[in-house]
Amino acid sequence: MGVLKDHPELVLFVSLALGYLLGKLRVGPLTLGGICGTLIVSLLLGAWTKAQVSGDVKTVFFALFIFALGYMAGPQFFRNLTKKSLRFFVLCAIELAAVLGIAFGLAKWFDLDVGTASGILAGAATESAVVGTATESIGKLSGLSAQQITEYQGNVATAYTVCYLFGLITIVLYTSQIMPMMMRVNLRDAARDLWERTRSGGSLEPDERPALPDMVGRTYLVTTADGRTVGDLESHLGDRVTVESVKRGSKILTPAPELELTLSDLVLVVGRRARTIEAGRLIGPETPGVPGLDSPLATSQVSITRKANDGKTIDQIQRENPEFLTDGVYITDVTRTDTDLPANGDTVVHRGDVLTLVGARSGLAKLVGKLGSVVKNDATDFIYLGLGIAAGSLLGQVVVKFGSIPMSLGTGGGCLISGLLFGWFRSRSQTFGAFPPQAAATLKDMGLAVFIACTGLVSGPQAWPLLKEYGALLPFAGIAMVLIPASLSLLVGRKLLKIEPPLLIGAIAGQQCSTPAITAVTQVAQSSVPMLGYTITYALSNFLLPLTGPVLVGVLGS
Repeated sequence: MGVLKDHPELVLFVSLALGYLLGKLRVGPLTLGGICGTLIVSLLLGAWTKAQVSGDVKTVFFALFIFALGYMAGPQFFRNLTKKSLRFFVLCAIELAAVLGIAFGLAKWFDLDVGTASGILAGAATESAVVGTATESIGKLSGLSAQQITEYQGNVATAYTVCYLFGLITIVLYTSQIMPMMMRVNLRDAARDLWERTRSGGSLEPDERPALPDMVGRTYLVTTADGRTVGDLESHLGDRVTVESVKRGSKILTPAPELELTLSDLVLVVGRRARTIEAGRLIGPETPGVPGLDSPLATSQVSITRKANDGKTIDQIQRENPEFLTDGVYITDVTRTDTDLPANGDTVVHRGDVLTLVGARSGLAKLVGKLGSVVKNDATDFIYLGLGIAAGSLLGQVVVKFGSIPMSLGTGGGCLISGLLFGWFRSRSQTFGAFPPQAAATLKDMGLAVFIACTGLVSGPQAWPLLKEYGALLPFAGIAMVLIPASLSLLVGRKLLKIEPPLLIGAIAGQQCSTPAITAVTQVAQSSVPMLGYTITYALSNFLLPLTGPVLVGVLGS
């Protein structure tokens, strides 16, 4: 134990390893998750080793976590600020009002300290970020001794651990099992019906690839196109197919429009699958790949940044830029923030959308400047990242008084808002401020995990007295603070907002920021349709719930 006490960095990383191992244990559809597992392990190790970790470590890693969280959610958050999404705002408002009201009521009724009340709020709402924003706000309360601040901050972690466990079980069972019975719907059938009414194209999982790709290349032996020119053939097939190469004997010919095809020529055709297959009827039988005939195609991701292209369909863009036809360049994918859109001719694109272009390198070079700019997302732009976190830290220091109550966002709230803004601003062009998704996700997870481990190690020694004092209250609070807002949202969403059951159940899981809940719901529905409601409320609650920590601390600490 002496080694662990003298080397807090060792205890810290042991907490991470064992915590994530504990978090992988599964009971039915339930897993604790790495964060809750880390907090449990760090509380135990903290009580055993009495290891001390500098408070600055917590502050730095929490700033990294909360900024990355905002950066990733920013584009989707602002995209959801539309009239169509207003009804989902109501569900998030119910969640915020309910959890704040219940936490405040419990604090007054049972005379809870500000740390325990904040921990109940964070755990029952299953929102780990509240632990950070509340802990930071407690550290800024005036009139408290250093010992009281340490005690209250420890109570946040302990209350969070117990309430999170019961809140997690409640939201998973309530959304996936009980809500469909209450609405008297078969979630699987309802999801399928909604999908049939609204679908605009299938989606693939991250490890899947289309068995029949839309963009293909095929080689044909000329038997029926003798004497026909390349230009005539392409004109007949339309703008979805181009002749990329022609092999005559041992020679590779340039497929100029005036080139006449002769018997036994080998022709490489590239384009949309349906039209490329049709080319065989006009040219002759398909052949295996021919050495030397294959023409390599380059791929480029281009962000729509020119105003002239904003709001146009893909068909309009292709008609206005003849290089698509003359140079054989195709739009194969359209991405808006993290959503894949069908690359159909009637798909409307907007600034910030990313088009995947496939074709000859020379053709791509001509088109990039006319459409926008090449996406830069290969390495993290630490200038942009550093400025964003610094701006958030400064914003967090601003204090605003509501009556006699001083309120500030703190480093956590400030970095969350700056992350949202910086992430949204980057998404408008994606040519600067690169923060690759995998890097952002790693920084977010690592930042929160280290912060939680530090909090648990410091809080471990005083965890047991709190559990003895409020042992029965914490499970009750964890269950009640899930059931009450979820039930209110179910009633309002179904009766007043008329949200379809699969979307409503997904949205309620999202307002609770519960990934395990939406996982269980999609498993029951055997469909990803509930995710359509989940993503909207999840983005909103991910931004709004962390701000409840400073609000509750400010009200109770005044």
